[in-house]
Amino acid sequence: MEESVARILDANFNRAREALRVVEDYARFVQDDPVGCELLKLLRHDFAGCMRRLPGDELLAARHTPGDVGTTLFTAGEQFRADARDVCTAATKRLVEALRTIEEYGKTVDPDFAAGIEALRYRAYDIEQRVLLRGDRSGRFARVRLYVLVTQALCRGDWLATAGAAIAGGADCIQLREKSLDDAELLRRARRLGELCRHQGVLFILNDRPDLARLADADGVHLGQTDMPVAEARRVLGPDRLIGISTHNEQQFKTALAAGPDYIAVGPMFPSPTKPQDQVPGPDLLALAVRLTDTPIVPIGGITPESAGILKQAGARGVCVCSAVICADDVTEAARRFVSPADGAAEPA
Repeated sequence: MEESVARILDANFNRAREALRVVEDYARFVQDDPVGCELLKLLRHDFAGCMRRLPGDELLAARHTPGDVGTTLFTAGEQFRADARDVCTAATKRLVEALRTIEEYGKTVDPDFAAGIEALRYRAYDIEQRVLLRGDRSGRFARVRLYVLVTQALCRGDWLATAGAAIAGGADCIQLREKSLDDAELLRRARRLGELCRHQGVLFILNDRPDLARLADADGVHLGQTDMPVAEARRVLGPDRLIGISTHNEQQFKTALAAGPDYIAVGPMFPSPTKPQDQVPGPDLLALAVRLTDTPIVPIGGITPESAGILKQAGARGVCVCSAVICADDVTEAARRFVSPADGAAEPA
């Protein structure tokens, strides 16, 4: 092996290894993403295995840090990072660049080794997408304060007009929840509601159906406990749409968290007229959830403007409601009571 090639491989081995640690710490401590952590840990392990194919002593012997002209070259941007996500973004770029350099110069040493590094580079691209877009998606949902479920059967008037009235009152996320419509009608309604939500600048979530959510260009899908797994829904939706999931007890919550959704609904918080038969884990489940993760948590079930204040004290940043808004005589005013601090509801940040 040429000494110069050995120096290049050694420098980029260190660069990639360090970048992997930075990204893994972001997934672990910032995103609380167990799946992302596992993917990064496995990539780090496989990368070390590939590097063991090269003579480590030869790489180490070629290292000459005092004589490396690159150690004294800096740009202004290198010394500044805006936030933790910016740190992670820079690290993912270093990672894939280092892997590409190792791959190219590795071809002069061992073509099979270079092919192995190429495969790792493609995995790194996927992880970069997962980690960085997950932050974007969760960040979008973290701003939600009033999430309203809309279903025609409970609306006193036209379902679309009801959704519009809820938005006028301050709802910033609307979910279309229709269990009995045929696919054609559900898709038609999803497209109409999606158009309204985009025009008003609020999120639109479709219940249960990742396939129709994608066709309707929804912002995301909400899954129940018996729906397809989060990973399969992500394959249908692609990387940029939200996935939420309902949970009703501690075990379901922990299982959902491990699957890596963008937000988790917990409840019911209180007895609900729409699901009177449900067990009620109450605010204790909410308190547990917000203690265990930074993933956005939204409480649901039997919530009123008055009880929303209790949930805020337990850590809720927003609430999800259905009948308390869409069954009201004045939907706009009902929604407004949830977002008005004067009424004790979840106060906007």
